[in-house]
Amino acid sequence: MGRRRRAVATAALLLLAAPVAAQQPERLPILVPLTGFVALEGTSQKNGALLAAGEVGTAVLKPEVLDTAATPEAAVTAWERSLGAGTPRAVIGPILGTQMLALLPLAQERKVPLLTISGTARLGELGNPYFFRFFPSDGTVKVAQARYVVEKLGLRKPAVIYQSTSYGQSGREQLAKTFADLKAPPVMEESVSPTANDLSYALLRAKSAGADVLVLQLHAASTVLAVRQARRLLPDMPIVAGSAMHQPATAALLEPGELKGVCAETASSPVSAGTAGMGAFLEAYRATYRSEPDAYAAAQYDAVKMLGGILKALGPAAPAEAVRARLAGDSYRGIAGTYRSDGKGNMAHEAEIVCFDGKSRVPSVVARY
Repeated sequence: MGRRRRAVATAALLLLAAPVAAQQPERLPILVPLTGFVALEGTSQKNGALLAAGEVGTAVLKPEVLDTAATPEAAVTAWERSLGAGTPRAVIGPILGTQMLALLPLAQERKVPLLTISGTARLGELGNPYFFRFFPSDGTVKVAQARYVVEKLGLRKPAVIYQSTSYGQSGREQLAKTFADLKAPPVMEESVSPTANDLSYALLRAKSAGADVLVLQLHAASTVLAVRQARRLLPDMPIVAGSAMHQPATAALLEPGELKGVCAETASSPVSAGTAGMGAFLEAYRATYRSEPDAYAAAQYDAVKMLGGILKALGPAAPAEAVRARLAGDSYRGIAGTYRSDGKGNMAHEAEIVCFDGKSRVPSVVARY
């Protein structure tokens, strides 16, 4: 009997000493456009998400990147692939507004929180409880853009050139409303395709209309084209562009001299490193990707860091609905600002204006809204 008791006791001790199986990392699908006309923005989004996931810990998150290209259909295909292996507790959604519009009903059907940095204003008006936007909507940044033109620059004859995509149309709508409120309605509005390779007609039309400032709402490639051609055709006209212009990857395609007199709205400017937190992010991003981060990377970084903290706090057994409730109710201080839902899933509520001095590709922050 004594021998048997000793054997049982030894077995119990060995069981207690055995290492506990490590928690399986949680799948985090990252659906972003890595090809097509928003590849620059999508790559920044992906990089910010992956950097944050690594800092949260590989034992907590297992990111899975899927390319959504540039169409709603491609985004839906990526969604179906990402959920084929089971329903995750959250998904990172693409920056492109048309893709988010296609994915939001699917997220609500599967009851999965969808975190994005898309600025399309309409997304927050759909009443989808699974939508969380970590970049300020057009209702914030376009108001800042228009106010800077009128209140700071004192210009009252804007010519608005906008992309024919949902992103461009959303921004144009908010710009038109805000300029009207400021009693400075646009003297010209022109829609351009993302595939257009000559914008001189729009620029000359702005000149003929008597514009005193160009206001751009374009994706990165079209922004570069507009600035380059404007500097040749309208060398002295101020330009206040959309957030694509603040991107280091966009500025890198232009000479510093071409950037003189160019400003842009954005959520933040990591390369300007205005805070210690942003400076640390800038250093980590450079070390990891050998490139410069932008506001899209910073916002997506903050989104994944907030999500990672929630997942850690709730533990692996909590359902997706608990994650959604925490995203809807919690406040989070990130590197680019403080995030808290307004009840419609809009988490970010601040904007900046940055301007280039013509000597450097690094802009200075000149106004905050």
